[in-house]
Amino acid sequence: MALGPLRPSPLVEQAADHLREQIADGSWPVGTRLPGETTLAKQLGVGRSTVREAVRALAGAGLLQARQGAGVFVIATEPAEDWAARLRRASLADVYEVRMMIEVRAAELAARRRTAADLAALDAALAARDAARGTEAFIDADIALHAAVVSAAHNPVLADLFAGFAPVLREGLLDLVRIVDVRDAEDDHGREAHAALVEAVRDRDPAAAGDAVQAELRRILRNVSETERS
Repeated sequence: MALGPLRPSPLVEQAADHLREQIADGSWPVGTRLPGETTLAKQLGVGRSTVREAVRALAGAGLLQARQGAGVFVIATEPAEDWAARLRRASLADVYEVRMMIEVRAAELAARRRTAADLAALDAALAARDAARGTEAFIDADIALHAAVVSAAHNPVLADLFAGFAPVLREGLLDLVRIVDVRDAEDDHGREAHAALVEAVRDRDPAAAGDAVQAELRRILRNVSETERS
C-alpha cells in the first residue's frame, strides 16, 4: 500500500494512523526496519518532527522500537494491551491468585512497618465493614479494609498494583454474589478472619498477618473457582 499525502491537521495523529496501517496490512511485517525519517516525511508530506512524534506514539503503543544506531523496527502488529484492559479480560480466579501473592506479602510488610495512623485507619475500616449494609456497601467496605492493609505496607508499587486490581475485584465479586451470597455463606461474614488480620498487624506479627490474608483469600478463591466451573 503506497503512502499518500496527509490532510493538514492533526498531522501527528494522521501520520501515526498511516504508519499503523502499513504495519497492520503486512506491508511492514514484524522485524522490518522502517524507512528513515527523511523518507517517511517526504512520503507523508510532513516534517521530520511530525514523523518523529508519530513514531514515538507507536513505540508507546508497543508497535515500534527504536534501536540505537540501527533504526526503528516493527515489533508487533497490534497495540499492546494495557494493564487495566488485561485485568478486565482475566477470569476472577486468575485475578485472585495474583491478588493472594500481592496481599500476603503486603500484610507481612504492614505488620513490620505499620504506624499508629495505620492502625487507626485499619480499625476504622474494620468498623466500616462491620456496619456495612447491602451487598455493594459490604464489598466496598471489605475492599477498603484490604486496601488499608496494603497501604500500611508503605510500598507505593504494591499500593498501585492493588489499586489496579480493586475495580476488577469489585465487579467480579458483585457478579459472584448474584450466585453465592458471600455474607450468608458464613456466620460472621468473615469478621473473625479480618479482625485477626488487623490484630496481627497491630501485634507486629508478619507470619500471622500473612496467614490470615492467605486463609481468607484462599477460601474466597475456592468459591470463585467453583462458580466459574459451574
